[in-house]
Amino acid sequence: MKLRASQGKLKIEHSIIENLRPVLERILLHPEIRSIIPGVIRHVRDAKGKQVTIRVTVQTRNGWKAIALASGSRQELFISTDLEKIHLEGIIEYESAAK
Repeated sequence: MKLRASQGKLKIEHSIIENLRPVLERILLHPEIRSIIPGVIRHVRDAKGKQVTIRVTVQTRNGWKAIALASGSRQELFISTDLEKIHLEGIIEYESAAK
């Protein structure tokens, strides 16, 4: 499957859960974030509501893995960056709250 790119930084192989894309695009405005690759969407019971929540979970070679929860679904996000976890969480929290 060929990757499509939005602004050259958001790599899309799968669809994106509702209301998540605007948050990802705001996160990508920070120059420290090289790219975000959304993974497969899975339906879960603990993600009710429309509010997008992103939780940074595991460090990877290129950055961090995160889980996005919204609209009854969860989606893995692979975030390519050299930032430390606490700084990435700050950016995510700030951009998730912005409208």
